[in-house]
Formats: sequence, C-alpha cells, structure tokens
Amino acid sequence: MKDAVDELRENVSVPFEQAKAMPPSVYTSEVFLQRELDDVFAKEWFCVGRSSALVAPGDYVTLDLAGQPIIVLRDNAGYLKAMSNVCRHRMSTLLEGRGNTSSIVCPYHAWTYNLDGSLRGAPAMSQNAGFCKSDYSLPEIRCEEWLGWVFVTLNHEIEPVSERLANVEALIDDYDMGNYTETFFETHVWDTNWKVLAENFMESYHLPVCHAETVGGLSKLEEMVCPPGEAAFNYHTILKDESLKIALAHPNNTRMTGERRRTTFLLAIYPSLLITLTPGYFWYLSLHPEGVGQVRIAFGGGMSKDFMGDPNAEESFVQLKTLLDAVNAEDKGCTEKVYRGLCSQAAEPGHLSHLERPNYDFASYIHERLSKNS
Repeated sequence: MKDAVDELRENVSVPFEQAKAMPPSVYTSEVFLQRELDDVFAKEWFCVGRSSALVAPGDYVTLDLAGQPIIVLRDNAGYLKAMSNVCRHRMSTLLEGRGNTSSIVCPYHAWTYNLDGSLRGAPAMSQNAGFCKSDYSLPEIRCEEWLGWVFVTLNHEIEPVSERLANVEALIDDYDMGNYTETFFETHVWDTNWKVLAENFMESYHLPVCHAETVGGLSKLEEMVCPPGEAAFNYHTILKDESLKIALAHPNNTRMTGERRRTTFLLAIYPSLLITLTPGYFWYLSLHPEGVGQVRIAFGGGMSKDFMGDPNAEESFVQLKTLLDAVNAEDKGCTEKVYRGLCSQAAEPGHLSHLERPNYDFASYIHERLSKNS
C-alpha cells in the first residue's frame, strides 16, 4: 500500500500542465504530519512576526515550533534574541503569549532569568553544593531579522535568511517592505490542515467566488500572473483598481511607476509565511500545524510608511481592518469546507488551473523536503 509520501511523489512527477491537486492523504495522515514537523518546520526558518512589535527592552513573544517552546525578545542591549522557553530546573514553560517583562520568572519555583537568558536567582538552592548559577542559562536559538520580519530556526546549518530570500528582496525592492508598520496582530486556530490554508493563499483563482462579497470584484482573473516558483518561495501578482485606494501607491510615493503602483504581490515564503504586499498596506499569515485538522495562525498587518504618515491614516486603517476581517471570515469558511471534503472517502484531486501554478510548486517543495531526509 502506498503511503502519503509515495502518493505525493507521483503527484509532482508530472509536468505542471498535467498536474493535479495534492492527494487527500498528505492532509489527513498523522504520519505525514510528523514528517512535516521533523523535516520541514524543525529545519527551516519560521516567521515569528514583525520586529516592530518587539521595540522596547523586554518586549517578547512566545511560540511553539515543531514541539519546542521558544521565547523571542528584545534584550537590554537592543538586540533580538531567541531562547528556549523551558526552565532549567524542573522544566516548566516560562512565559506565555506576548508582552513586556524586565526578567523571566518561572511560574513554578521562581527561578529568575535575565533578558540575556542568564540565571539571576534561584530561591533555596544554597544548600546544594553542586549548584552553580552560571551553569543554568537558557539555551539560545538562531534568530534573524529580514526586511522587518523576525525568523527563528532550530537548524544550525541552514543559510542566513538574507541569503535564502535574496531573490524575494530583489523582486519587491521598490515596495520598501522593511518600513511597513504593523498596526494589528491576532492569533487564531482554524479547523483545517495548514497546507489547505497555505494553498488557499497561493492562488487567487478562488477570489471571484469565495470573496464575492469583499475583494472578489477588485481583481480580474485575466490580469493574474503566476510564474514558476523558486526554491524558497513562490508568488503571484494581481492588479488592484481605484475602488480600494489604500492598495495603490500613495501620492507621496515616488519610488514606484506605471503598473507597479497598483500591483499586489502575494508571496508564499516556505514553509508557511504568507504575505499580501500592496504599495499601500500589507497583511500576513504565519502558519503552524496543531494537528492534521487544525492550524495555528498568526495574523497581522498594517500600512506602508507613506500611508502611516497620511492625515487620514486612522480612517484608512479602520477601512483596511474591516475589510481584512471580512476576507478572513470568508477564507475560514472556504478552507474548513475543503478539509471536511478531503476527509471524505469520495475525495479525489482534480487537475489544476494555470492560476494554481504556486500550488504545484508548493507541493514540489514539500516533496523535496520530505524526500531529502528519507
């Protein structure tokens, strides 16, 4: 009997023009999910969010990456730092969620760590002759910033983010993405497989139907461009019209010319950072599986430097957030329906549209990562 990896291999072994959607097993198999955690999430760069959310000393965010609890914070020297979120004493997790702290205090026995991870104090340990505070710093985890994004990885050998994503930077250089300001951040859990939501982002073929009440009429299928993807990412572009002015380049924006002033990039940075980048605003999803049928979503966004400095910035933000919330609700409904369908005995993948080229490249990436470690 074929396993999910074998089925995926057959799926990506044909040219794109003949390709079908990924087989249901890659979404529903617990064994396949464990392979993804071990060979993808534990070995790739994973996006935590925007560095602008971690500005002051002690600002922190926590996450679980492939089963490893992690803290990312701004230390007293002003540097971003990632470390284990597990106490070195009896191994409780330390911080939760997001916030600001002057020190890291274990909620179990109050072992206290400085922001650099060194152990500051440990109550009632003076009678243990073998105890030495300097032995108990929190283990560091690789952390890098790229164009305002914060990434962590459990892989000591992977190349720096800036090298891995150099072609992305060249592609969208005139957008000045590093200076976009995050104005909201939320977390959600949806009842679908993480790849279903990733693929939903990677194609705009569904916009006229799934988003008929919101953005479906803002873009035309014939204007969507879906080039072949690259090793670390794929993308496609769509053109926005005057009905959503915040999606267009601000009048003060002199960097962009011609159709670039109304071009939206939909960037899928592997494994699971999904960025909608317009000349006026951005929003993103950073996905992590919570099981075969659930996905944890970091959802954030904001505006370009030009729009943030505009007298109508607050009005523009309210308009944008209202729109994005409605779009998210539509996507939740669509992607949860897809996952329910995938679990059916009648589920069978169909041929892909030319507008789903990024989905094929994503499937090829997943197969390559899992095959590499077979």
